[in-house]
Amino acid sequence: MNKNILSLSFAISLAVSACTPKLASLADKTPEQLTTTYSITKDVAYGTDKEETMDIYLSKDAQKLGNKNLTIVFLHGGGYYVSDKSKEERYIQPYLKKGLNVVNMNYRIKRGIPIASEDLTYALNFLKANNATYRLNLDKIVVSGFSAGAHIASLVAVTANDPTYPLKLSSGLKIAAVVNFSGPVDGLDVVEKVFMSNDVPVMKAIGVALFPETTDYAPKEYIRKFEPITYFDKNDPPFFIWQGGKDDQVPPVTFEKFVALLKQEPKKNEVLFVPEGQHSPSANELKDAYQKIFAFLDRL
Repeated sequence: MNKNILSLSFAISLAVSACTPKLASLADKTPEQLTTTYSITKDVAYGTDKEETMDIYLSKDAQKLGNKNLTIVFLHGGGYYVSDKSKEERYIQPYLKKGLNVVNMNYRIKRGIPIASEDLTYALNFLKANNATYRLNLDKIVVSGFSAGAHIASLVAVTANDPTYPLKLSSGLKIAAVVNFSGPVDGLDVVEKVFMSNDVPVMKAIGVALFPETTDYAPKEYIRKFEPITYFDKNDPPFFIWQGGKDDQVPPVTFEKFVALLKQEPKKNEVLFVPEGQHSPSANELKDAYQKIFAFLDRL
């Protein structure tokens, strides 16, 4: 390609970049604006199981965001055992207020981590196969979640470039970033013990169901297959992790090695450690987190 064309292409790229709004500085949409901005399709089936459904929020303003036209895919928490996509909408509201396209998904619960962790891949592949309908930007997917959902998002993101991982994303899908709220990234054996040793019946039931193939604690060599740290490398997408210092479900010790890896590239990754934070962020903690998340996403 000739130098003049290259120079012109670079100049156009710079101009487009300069005109693209920053998510962090965009005013939040009002409730009335949200109503007119979004078309919402509820309970779209991406698999054959009744729990494999998602809500798709399509924004008429998404294209105006230029290179910030991200597709947010969010997964709820609940220990892979309870809850559903309707229970934690506070995590997707900040994205909707910026006019981004959002997918809020369910996955199969009460069948353990191995089954639950498959469904994000199936959902993304479904979106790719049906993108003539949804017209999402699948070159810039941000996978996010809370607790169990954040673990699944992190696992799929770090295995996307790993040839040994059995489930494959379809060609043309690109995970651009991960936003993880309290999701296990290492030490799933620690998490398993926290739940299985709990006297509260539902907590113990969650612990027993994490790895239903085993009748007692799952072997560490088996658990490692589902720990994001096992697959982590420098070619993985940027991570934003929110971590509570007083988390009694996913203890801070389980983050230490993974966070140390992230901090090797501080311009790429961001860790928000809240010393007094519990497993679930408070309203104020969540508001503060999203201010930092949008600044993080503006760097993509």
